[in-house]
Amino acid sequence: MNSPPAPPEPRIDLRRYRKVRWLAIRILLHAFFWDLLLNRRGLAWLRPDPVMRYRRFARRYRALAVEMGGVLIKLGQFLSIRVDVLPPEVTRELAGLQDEVPPEPFEAVLACIERDFERPVDEVFAELDPEPLGAASLAQVHRARLAVDGGEGSQVVVKVLRPGIEVLVETDLAALDLALRWLGWIKRIRERADLDRLAAEFRRTTELELDMEAEAGHAERFAEMFADDPGVRIPAVFRDASTRRVLTLENVGFLKITDTRALERAGIDRAAVARKLYSVYMRQVFEGSFVHADPHPGNLFVEPLPTPEEEARGVAAFAPGETPPPAPSRAFRLAFVDFGMVATIPQRLKGALREYLIALGTQDAARMVRSYQSAGVLLPGANLQRLEEAHREMLERFWGVPMGRLREVALAEMQSMMRRYRDLLYEMPFQVQVDLLFTARAVGILSGLSTSLDPGFNPWTETLPHARRLAAEEMRIGFQDLLDEIARQARALLTLPSRLETVLTQAREGRLTVPMELTPESRQVLERMERGGRRLAWMVAASGCLIAGVLAGPESWTGRILLGAALLAYLGGWLRTRSGARSR
Repeated sequence: MNSPPAPPEPRIDLRRYRKVRWLAIRILLHAFFWDLLLNRRGLAWLRPDPVMRYRRFARRYRALAVEMGGVLIKLGQFLSIRVDVLPPEVTRELAGLQDEVPPEPFEAVLACIERDFERPVDEVFAELDPEPLGAASLAQVHRARLAVDGGEGSQVVVKVLRPGIEVLVETDLAALDLALRWLGWIKRIRERADLDRLAAEFRRTTELELDMEAEAGHAERFAEMFADDPGVRIPAVFRDASTRRVLTLENVGFLKITDTRALERAGIDRAAVARKLYSVYMRQVFEGSFVHADPHPGNLFVEPLPTPEEEARGVAAFAPGETPPPAPSRAFRLAFVDFGMVATIPQRLKGALREYLIALGTQDAARMVRSYQSAGVLLPGANLQRLEEAHREMLERFWGVPMGRLREVALAEMQSMMRRYRDLLYEMPFQVQVDLLFTARAVGILSGLSTSLDPGFNPWTETLPHARRLAAEEMRIGFQDLLDEIARQARALLTLPSRLETVLTQAREGRLTVPMELTPESRQVLERMERGGRRLAWMVAASGCLIAGVLAGPESWTGRILLGAALLAYLGGWLRTRSGARSR
């Protein structure tokens, strides 16, 4: 690649910074007031319908994101595809962000290309379409034809960073750093996430999206990963026509993955597309450990392949943008673009993820909790038995439910689950692993896409083949581990008599202790006793102030103060015990 000198350190747009900062303040205040302060018994009737409230908020956010661009659009695009979690009223408001990003003027794009290549545009591209093929938050894409010794070259797409995007991104990242520092004031969040590392990782990933050389390397790595899969197409990179700010790729702009009508007209099975997409991501996460972390609809296409009859008539392939004729059934390939945002799963987490998938496929709740321990996502002192109980019940209730009905079923079951496991919800024993954050983001977008393609998509049955294959591999490579385990058991058997003698000695001397775990019913009894004790303490304080106030005389200032203290103690005790009961 031709690599001009790196641009100077970007500045901060103070006006934009203040706007983004004010947006973060409004979001935090909105959540605190409506969803925390008023979400209490006796005050909930003051809250308006949360769906309509967040729909209005989503509409305002969408308008601001279109106006300001940058990282705000990427966040809105992520939320817009979470149809498996968010209400459709909210996702519909944000969905337009996929297509509403205004493009940069073509003159600015030309100037950027010429500055990077340090020569006229027509020496690099014989043709360059002034109308952008797509405009994203950080860059925009134009159709082009390469200039090869003055003759015709390949049909390509050219991705060009938006002029001045470094300043916008740096400003948004500075505002994000501030918002994360505010969140760090909340102890429960601070204990569960390394916010400094989270901010650093988000900054690193976002800045990497501004480096077209790095993106070209990512595309080539994905091409190598899926070289043996005829159902996946990764565009070729034209290194000689690329720079740090310009990336030239093979054109794979076929049918958009969310254009369900076009897929059906072409004879492509939407459910098969959803299954293939899921399988490709299973392979990325659990085999390659290298994940395309931005699979929103603008970055995924479906390439229709000629039917046997069409091949017999001499049709070799369809051109990007070409509408294939209707067919009863047609094979396809998935085509990926935009490799700027990727996630690399570190070695220390690979085994834990494999363990989790096998546990999910075999519905093994205990093994699932062990995988959390291996991954380091549990806080020290987490109640493993209760976590296992909760996961076993979740598997029983939700296993086999299609993605399209998962949110509906989850809402119906939520109240019962919250009552039964309110101690876990109160303690929240999980902590965020930053290494998995962008992989989780990709899986979240993927689940939404799969639902939109096929509401009956069943991730459980699609997970089983991958889980069985990993389990079989584990069995093959675990033979030596089995021999090691037999040796460990033999050594333990040899030391058993001495250990037994130690236990008997401790029992004779009265030093033997046995750890015990409370049952859920016993825990609830203790919680009620604890609340009763707190209520009694407050009532004793209120009664003491009341008696002292009566003795001092209600007409005296001392008596009035004591009677007021009695009233406040009574109200304080009532509110504290009520809020304590709800929080548990």
